[in-house]
Amino acid sequence: MRRKRSAQRAGVTLIEVMVAMTILAIVATLLYTGFVQTANNKKRIEGDLERNHEVRMAMERMVRELSMAFVSAQGNPLMTPTIKSAFIGKEDGDGSRIDFTSFSHQRLYRDAHESDQNELSYFVTDDPDDSGKDALVRREQNRIDDDPQKGGTAQVMVHDVESFELSFLDPMTGEWLASWDTTQAAGQPNRLPSQVRITLTVPNIRGQGPALKITTRTTLPLTYALNHATYRR
Repeated sequence: MRRKRSAQRAGVTLIEVMVAMTILAIVATLLYTGFVQTANNKKRIEGDLERNHEVRMAMERMVRELSMAFVSAQGNPLMTPTIKSAFIGKEDGDGSRIDFTSFSHQRLYRDAHESDQNELSYFVTDDPDDSGKDALVRREQNRIDDDPQKGGTAQVMVHDVESFELSFLDPMTGEWLASWDTTQAAGQPNRLPSQVRITLTVPNIRGQGPALKITTRTTLPLTYALNHATYRR
C-alpha cells in the first residue's frame, strides 16, 4: 500500500500537463514576437541607413563635380567647332536641370583616349525602376562635343525624389539667380557663378511625417572662362 501511494503521488495529472503546455506556448509566443520585432526593426534601420547613404553620396558627388566645372573661351576660327563648353542651369519640369563641362572625369582603363574633361547633367525624370515616381539622374559623356546637353549615358542617383532645385550666386551682383547660361549673350557668357546652392527634397522613408529637404552649397573656383591662346588667320 505504501508503494502504491508513492507511485500515485509520482504521476502527473492531465490538468497539470495542460497548464504546462499553456505556459510553454505563452513563452514560445513571446520569444517569437520578440524575434520578429527585432528583425523588423533591423530591416527598418537598414532601410533608413541605405536611403540616407544614397542621398548623402549623391549630394557629395554633385558638390565635387560642380566644383570642377569650367568653360573655355578658346577657339579656332579656321576650323568648324566640334567642342563646346557650357554651363546651363534652368527650370525644367519637376525641378532644375543643369548641363555643364567639368574636369571631373576619371579614366577607368589604361591607355584610354580620354582626358579629365567631360560633359555632365543632373535632372529629374521618371524613375525607370518605379513607375509613378521621379528620380534624380546623372548623365555623363566622357568626351566634350558640340552639344553639351545631349549624348553619353544616364544613371539614377537617387530614387523617389520630390524636387531638385538649384540657384546660382552671381559674384558681380551678389544675388542668387534661378538660371545661368554661358551660351547666350543675354545670359552670363564666359563666366560661372561663384557658388551653386543645391536643394534635394525626398519623401519620408516611413511614409509618414514631412518630407526630408537637404540643402548644401559648392564653390566654383574657375569663375571666368579659360583662354590660354588666341588663334589668328
